[in-house]
Amino acid sequence: MRAQGLGANVVITEVDPIKAIEAVFDGFRVMPMDEAARIGDIFLTLTGDKDVIRKHHYEVMKDGAMMANSGHFDVEINIPELEEISVSRRTVRKNIEEFKQKDGRKLYLLAEGRLVNLAAGDGHPAEIMDLSFGVQFFSALHILNHHAELENKVYLMPDEINTKIAELKLKASGVAIDHLTDEQKAYLGLV
Repeated sequence: MRAQGLGANVVITEVDPIKAIEAVFDGFRVMPMDEAARIGDIFLTLTGDKDVIRKHHYEVMKDGAMMANSGHFDVEINIPELEEISVSRRTVRKNIEEFKQKDGRKLYLLAEGRLVNLAAGDGHPAEIMDLSFGVQFFSALHILNHHAELENKVYLMPDEINTKIAELKLKASGVAIDHLTDEQKAYLGLV
């Protein structure tokens, strides 16, 4: 969803009908991998299964297509088949390997097909970290202000804290939202 939110045209390939319809309802295009292989620029596997991207997919991918795995070990992208059909393999920079095809196309594999978020990540993005630190900060304040009434157990984050963090993040991001009028609040029973 993040890639789509940043303007990417995201396509989902799926074998589970329920997950596929969820993707459709979330606004994604859904198609078989055989079709997606022809049009994709970046392929990210997140399945927990093997051989999601295979030889016949490599053969139709665009020049410059990139592949990464974030799902399950290094078996989702069939690397032996990629090596088999490539005329050369070279490291173009840390965690990026280029596989040149007989027709001159170049396909790129990130993090040797291993879990890219663990093998090649430079840490969590600032957009995540500031929210995480906000949760920690406001949780500490909540504990400080309410420690006398808190039991020794795990609590869910109070909605008002989540709301405050979301409001601050939206403001810092320059995003404005609507607010309920007093009449709307009364109608909803919020006052």
